[in-house]
Amino acid sequence: MSPDPQVDSNRSEGHARASNSGLPKRGLRTYVLLLLAMTLVIVIVTSLCLLLIRHRLRSQITGDLSQDLRHSIVAFQDLEAERLRALDRENALLAALPTLKALMTSGDDLTIQDGAAEFWQISGADLFALADPGGRVVALYARTGKVDSPGLRIELDKLLAAPNKHYLIEGESLYACSLRPLYFGSDEEGSLLGYVISGVSIERTVREISQPTGVEATFLSSGKIVASTLPLSMQSELTVQPSLALGTPQSPIAVQLGNARFLAATEDLSTTATAPLQLALLRSFESAEQSINRIDRVVLSAGLIALLCGTFLMITLSRVVTRPLEELSRGVRAFGKGDVAHRLPLNGTREVQELSTAFASMREQIQQANRELVESERLATIGRMASSVSHDFRHYLATIYANSEFLASDRLSLRERAEILADVRAAVLGSTEMIESLLIFSRTGASFKRSPQTMASVVERAVTLVRAHPDAAGVRVELRPCNSANTAALLDDKQMERALFNLLLNACQSARAAGAEPVVDVELEAQEHFLLIRVIDNGPGVPEKIRRSLFQPFVSEGKQKGTGLGLTLAHCIAVEHGGEVVLLNSRPGETIFQMKVARAPEDEEHPLIVSPAAPDQVIPNENVRI
Repeated sequence: MSPDPQVDSNRSEGHARASNSGLPKRGLRTYVLLLLAMTLVIVIVTSLCLLLIRHRLRSQITGDLSQDLRHSIVAFQDLEAERLRALDRENALLAALPTLKALMTSGDDLTIQDGAAEFWQISGADLFALADPGGRVVALYARTGKVDSPGLRIELDKLLAAPNKHYLIEGESLYACSLRPLYFGSDEEGSLLGYVISGVSIERTVREISQPTGVEATFLSSGKIVASTLPLSMQSELTVQPSLALGTPQSPIAVQLGNARFLAATEDLSTTATAPLQLALLRSFESAEQSINRIDRVVLSAGLIALLCGTFLMITLSRVVTRPLEELSRGVRAFGKGDVAHRLPLNGTREVQELSTAFASMREQIQQANRELVESERLATIGRMASSVSHDFRHYLATIYANSEFLASDRLSLRERAEILADVRAAVLGSTEMIESLLIFSRTGASFKRSPQTMASVVERAVTLVRAHPDAAGVRVELRPCNSANTAALLDDKQMERALFNLLLNACQSARAAGAEPVVDVELEAQEHFLLIRVIDNGPGVPEKIRRSLFQPFVSEGKQKGTGLGLTLAHCIAVEHGGEVVLLNSRPGETIFQMKVARAPEDEEHPLIVSPAAPDQVIPNENVRI
């Protein structure tokens, strides 16, 4: 019968879990963790310092620039007021000239236009005009040469109609103007002869504001620039700034012109101009950004220096702390491998020294406990062996003694003597077999001599031997064909034959206790790396109470004779051959034991070590399906 695949699956999963649980869990070294923590702290602190410094600097710079803009607007207003007063004085001087008054009394437009040219040159103004008493412009001169422009005459008419306005806007030209009446006689009692208008281009004022203060000034009228100190590329972007009108001297706003950022404030001059007029003052952030970048570089350099110094210091300190810990860790691993003489660290911090002292004390206690445990196990094993062996030895000795007395009698026939001699021989063989089992158990693993053998021939010899055993009398032992002709492996054929004989004999004894026809089947299966031998009997099964201790020495149930070493020896011999013996299934009518043997010795890196004296440390039948 084939073994239950579910059992094999469970057993594989159990072995995989056991293997995985024994693997060391990798993690970060303590000094690496300290370095990462220190680096993270320095990076976070440096970043926060940069953010705080930049925020404070930007706030301070924005406040300073806002204050500069307010001062610049005040300076512009003062400068314009001074310029207008100078124009008023110049116009007053011109209006007082008798020659100009005489010219205006001529009443001829051509005469006035020809004579006005001399007065325009005298005034030095960018714009000069003479108007008659009715406000009609008679003579007009301008540095731009656009004296015939209808728009200019219209703006002059607006200026004459509103003497309180000072700014004249014509196309892309902006003038600050002064208007002065001409009287024949005194200003209070004379008759009005006309008006003198003088104006200067506002571009002079713009340059005078920009050069000393570093502020860019721009005049806008109805969305068009009429005067500006900005480059032409920025002027076009300035006219499309929707938020520019929101900037006032009290609350400047930031605007982006190309790749440059500015703080902008506007002043509405429409009440003193012939058309809507705004003054926009802009202060660049460029110098402030350069200062911030220099400070950023200083902070980053300080952070980098702190990181390098902290790294060096942390490496030094961490090695002082972690090197004793690493030595202690090596001591723990060495103790786990059985090296109890490995030196433990005596230096390091106080906590490490206390830990090392505690581990040394624990190691000594464990060694003492192990010695006591080994001694108690040895005594317990001797006790179990004596208890198990003494009964069988007394039985064999009693048989030999009684039959020897019978042989001494001269009244026995030859046939009776032969029967008695056979009983004596069986008792002697039983005693010899018991002693041999004890010897094998005491030296398992010490005298194995492997050589190339075929498992099929070993199984056949074991079957032949068990068939001749008295306990196999009446049991039908059948050897099923192997699935492969190649069953070669490196074996100690004598030991392996002994292990299989024990399994078969155990199966025969169990089958005979069933009451029905006792049958024992033997299966041999060849795999790539292992050979599997299954022994199946139709006995009552393994009692529940001994299943977990089935492979411990001197464990038996319901047998009148035997030392309880058969399964233990079989399992130990299988382990020595790179395999194991497991109970695959046990129920009334079917019990399956399986022996697995490696075709070649296992790698030295992963040996399977099971102490013959304590095979209960490996419980191969814990996944048995009942």
